[in-house]
Amino acid sequence: RCKSLSVSFWNSYWMLPSDVCGMNCFWEAAFRYDYMKTHPSEKMHLAVVACGERLEETVTMLRSAIIFSIKPLQFHIFAEDQLHESFKAILDDFPYEGKVNYTLYPITFPTESAAEWKKLFKPCASQRLFLPLILKNVDSLLYVDTDILFLRPVDDIWSFLGKFNSTQIAAMAPEHEEPRIGWYNRFARHPYYGVTGINSGVMLMNMTRIRRKYFKNDMTPVRLQWREILMPLLKKYKLNITWGDQDLLNIMFFHNPESLYVFPCQWNYRPDHCIYGSNCKEAEEDGIFILHGNRGVYHDDKQPTFRAVYEAIKNYSFEDDLVHSLLQPLELKLQKTMHTYCGRVYKVFIKQLTQSIRDLYARRSKG
Repeated sequence: RCKSLSVSFWNSYWMLPSDVCGMNCFWEAAFRYDYMKTHPSEKMHLAVVACGERLEETVTMLRSAIIFSIKPLQFHIFAEDQLHESFKAILDDFPYEGKVNYTLYPITFPTESAAEWKKLFKPCASQRLFLPLILKNVDSLLYVDTDILFLRPVDDIWSFLGKFNSTQIAAMAPEHEEPRIGWYNRFARHPYYGVTGINSGVMLMNMTRIRRKYFKNDMTPVRLQWREILMPLLKKYKLNITWGDQDLLNIMFFHNPESLYVFPCQWNYRPDHCIYGSNCKEAEEDGIFILHGNRGVYHDDKQPTFRAVYEAIKNYSFEDDLVHSLLQPLELKLQKTMHTYCGRVYKVFIKQLTQSIRDLYARRSKG
């Protein structure tokens, strides 16, 4: 039944002009899949940090990663102790045995400064800064916040590692596309990367390079390694930073801009990209690749487009047909959000999702 559905869906959607990628999308995809062919057995490492009431949100993110991804996934889940049993009970019930593995870790900070790191910004948020030091045997890692949803395979963002030049150690997206509504360029009291700063909710890291690099800084003429620079940076700027560890990363890459690969806004699409009018041109052209529901928009009625996508993926069963159980009901819900600025561009929320489902069914039909 599923196979026949997939073939009919593929045939019926293949020639729709509104769904066909532009040439930029074509060449980007060609590069990514060429990278996958030359790295066929590579396992993708994905890390997340979950504290407080973030269990459901984190599980929904992991579900979205599993649905479309091609290569095996290794999840590194850093969570408060009281969440471990709940994670284990849910994840052990996931399908795709062999394709997905996970490891649970406690929240840990350097002993001598643990209290200071814990209270920085939100509880546990700064844990991501220490991932290169904790996961010593992991070469590369994709870190994401709990409020992330993948609308295309993790493989595609993972393949950006192959685009890094010899000096680049990490990849992130800009904090804003439109400087007139940017936070860093209007309010920051510390150095930040580029014109509008960077957002650390989606961060691709070559951790081997991070551990080896000596960073330029404004504290000493001597370059410092990652393990040496974090605490001095916090001590210098702790009265001037608002967004915690993200601000520290902005300061680091301000002084080491050659070390950052910047990917387009559609790989970290947030409410800021549409609540004041659409300002992510790449998403308008090819759709949203990774949705980032910061500001709690998955759980209130302020941005119903974001909440609709979250609810659709949260409630989707792995055994169900993606077209009839997820895509079609979601589009109907999104059409009811057109009274909002984000709802007016609701098609960007399903354009890539449609393509991802098509690609998935094509792979299944080929066995």
